Amino acid sequence: MKEIVKKVKTLKPFDVDKVTIKKDHYFRNAYIIDLPLDSMPDHVWQDIFEQKWKSSRHLWDRKLFVIGDKLRLVTTADEFGDKLDWVERVIKETNKGIDEHNLMIRKEEEIRTKEELEKQKIWEEKSKMEMMRDTLRKRCI
Repeated sequence: MKEIVKKVKTLKPFDVDKVTIKKDHYFRNAYIIDLPLDSMPDHVWQDIFEQKWKSSRHLWDRKLFVIGDKLRLVTTADEFGDKLDWVERVIKETNKGIDEHNLMIRKEEEIRTKEELEKQKIWEEKSKMEMMRDTLRKRCI
């Protein structure tokens, strides 16, 4: 059974001095920054997040990964402000996707509940008819 998924966002406020920033050894002039999230995202959130950031423009220039309860961003110092704005947009789009996912789950649950109620109603009707048959059997003997 599918479950409702919790939204995730960047942690605010957070202690800037505890954010890991280090030089990237693979990309010249790039840095690796671990941005804190408010919680650890589940696999559904991560799947939607990956879909959203990969569908954004300039994919070749976007290096972003979910690692536990952090987002790891690889960027240059010059592009850092723009990348932070981009990360926030991707998270916002991801959470919109989570809203859509959760709405679908709720609708599926409503349908299942209605089907179960209908089955129960049919069973109760059959039970009443069988009781009436039993009454008829007893009187016809």
